[in-house]
Amino acid sequence: MRKIIWTCVALIILALLGWQIYQQIGSQSQEVRRQRKSMPVAVEVAAVRRASVQDVGRYSGTLYPQTAFSVAPKIAGRLEKIYVHIGDEVRAGQLVAALDDAEYRQQVSQAQAELEVAQANLIEQQNMLADAKREYDRAVALREKKIIPETQLDEALSDLKSQEAKLKVAVARVSQSEAAMQVANVRLEYTRIQVPENNDPVHRVVGERFVDEGAMLAPNTAIISVIDIGRLIAAIHVIERDYPKMKIGLRATITTDAYPDRLFSGRIIRIAPILKEKSREARIEIGINNPEKLLKPGMFVRVQIQFEKRDNVIVVPIAAIIKRNNAQGVFLVSPDDKTAAFTPVTVGIVNTEIAEIREPIINGNVIILGQHLLEDGAPVIISKK
Repeated sequence: MRKIIWTCVALIILALLGWQIYQQIGSQSQEVRRQRKSMPVAVEVAAVRRASVQDVGRYSGTLYPQTAFSVAPKIAGRLEKIYVHIGDEVRAGQLVAALDDAEYRQQVSQAQAELEVAQANLIEQQNMLADAKREYDRAVALREKKIIPETQLDEALSDLKSQEAKLKVAVARVSQSEAAMQVANVRLEYTRIQVPENNDPVHRVVGERFVDEGAMLAPNTAIISVIDIGRLIAAIHVIERDYPKMKIGLRATITTDAYPDRLFSGRIIRIAPILKEKSREARIEIGINNPEKLLKPGMFVRVQIQFEKRDNVIVVPIAAIIKRNNAQGVFLVSPDDKTAAFTPVTVGIVNTEIAEIREPIINGNVIILGQHLLEDGAPVIISKK
């Protein structure tokens, strides 16, 4: 029992000693903090000034042709000739390739022969109808004079109607043969592969060749690709924060590594109505005129878009903006350059160098280096550069 009592007494004594030591250390720390607080902090400052500031978005993207399509045959056959190569300029309706057409020419000849037979049969049937008509007229005249019986007149009428029906069949066979002839000519024309007849851009060129001469092609097998490089599209992707700033018609400045000293201009022409779920980005398309054909599809580009510009506004270096107690502000130096006061501010347009201060109106100098060591009202020493 005595051991337990003495143990408890010893623990109490140790606790008291520990508490005294903790209080001494705490008082020393407070003293050190007071001393530090009273010691001036060396800082660098910059003047609050008025200037123009721009809200500029910077993005990277890829160039695509305004239009691109593949030229392919509508029928099967052996590719006999390709008349264009990569980079050649082409026009609407231009012949770019040809298939072996021997079989299709034979079909045209056969259709032509069948049409001639149908036309000859039509002429023969027209003559037979004329004969039947004359025979019927003669039978009517003789019947009126009671020379022939009624049955003979009926036979003449029946023969006339039969010949009229046969004439209709002959006319239909001619129309059928003409249609077959047209089909054969169309299929023969399909062996001549041309650039489609549509809006004809000035700078439409061959992008790729997919097959070689002599290849056996199935219908719709791509032979070449045709692209329009007179007008290109720069496709960029923007995050949710920048998406509301995008407007149709906004100007954009485009640069590329291929021509580092050249600036190309464009305008936003399309804005995707959705943001991709995985990336949380939306596709923005910028139209670029390319009359000199310097830019090419597939090039990597950098795009700058100016959303807003404000003139004669209060600005400070971006380094001056700091957060204290969840408030954004700056440290302003007192007129005598001896103390610093934290001033909450409302920031407007921000770029890589300066930030616009919308509220309140401030002037003087702001601290741009050393403010992380300061508290409101702390003494400072301004370092001279």
